[in-house]
Amino acid sequence: MNQFIFKNNNELTIGVELELQLINLQSFNLAMEAKDFLRRLSKADCPGEIKPEITQSMIEINSSVHISYSSLLAELRSIRNVIAAEAAKTHIGICGGGAHPFQKWKVQRIFQTKRFENISEQYGYLAKQFTVFGQHIHIACRNGDDALYICHAMARYIPHFIALSAASPFSQGVDTSFDCSRLTVVSAFPLSGTPPWLLTWSEFEDYFQRALTLGIIKSMKDFYWDIRPKPEYGTVELRICDMPLTIEKSAELAAFAQLLVHWLLKSRPALSKDIYLTYLVNRFRASRYGLDAEIIDPITNEHVSLAADIIQICQMLEEDSHLFNSAEALKKIQAAAMTRDNGAKWLREHYKNLRSLDNTVRAQAELWENS
Repeated sequence: MNQFIFKNNNELTIGVELELQLINLQSFNLAMEAKDFLRRLSKADCPGEIKPEITQSMIEINSSVHISYSSLLAELRSIRNVIAAEAAKTHIGICGGGAHPFQKWKVQRIFQTKRFENISEQYGYLAKQFTVFGQHIHIACRNGDDALYICHAMARYIPHFIALSAASPFSQGVDTSFDCSRLTVVSAFPLSGTPPWLLTWSEFEDYFQRALTLGIIKSMKDFYWDIRPKPEYGTVELRICDMPLTIEKSAELAAFAQLLVHWLLKSRPALSKDIYLTYLVNRFRASRYGLDAEIIDPITNEHVSLAADIIQICQMLEEDSHLFNSAEALKKIQAAAMTRDNGAKWLREHYKNLRSLDNTVRAQAELWENS
């Protein structure tokens, strides 16, 4: 089973995938012009990789591999500047956010690749509803056993990343009352949720082979779990975040994940399957209430403020932040928790002031391009 060997990594590197919205600067609806825009970008000198996503109103940025927050941030800013410069030559704007506030999924068109067409055939209307925008964070691991440990150990902290990144309060033209509405779309897929309770890579190989033999999946990409191992990269992939409104917040979240994984691998807190007793409730509360949520710790039986827990975690991680040049990122994460500040709050405040979702999207695009 050589195709499933976990690529060992000696350094705790990070990388990100960012899904961006293409905006028509006249209507401020989504612009289904990914094919032409990607053609233009292919001629530009740009680090990382820019590629299509499942519908034609989306593009995806893939960063290079980085050891530090500062180098990741520098590259993401360079990519942002190239994309913004190309967009300025067209009628297209670019913005972050986990969902476009008023696009209608039924008018979206699938980007024509074999994989996306297969997803559309398999999942029907869910494929077009998947016109939502996330940030995926890859954190390198030394081996497959460590990757599975992190997949389960991070379960307690999934709500933290949901709330910090939440930037999809509006959907289909209405305020959903959720800070993160995007996850309701992701959760509709049958292979979403959490990875199986397997603790060694050999056990996971058997599980994967069984799913392959049964025809449930064709590759790891078919698992839409909130966090999953990626053996070909030697990483765990955190898939829970909304696409933030700025490149800077994307880099901060990646740095926070890197520091947290470093602490978990160093401290090795004991795993307990009980963490999944409250997983869906905590996930829902973070999506619904963002940084105002209260979560339940199934080990201590305590109900705790999510924002207060983030602040405490940041204080715990501070002593190792110099290892990845991420002290600045950690301070910004802590400040966001203290002020209960995320993308959903920004969007609601701008909608209240501008009294128009069109103008809110305009402000959203200006923020992403000029932050």
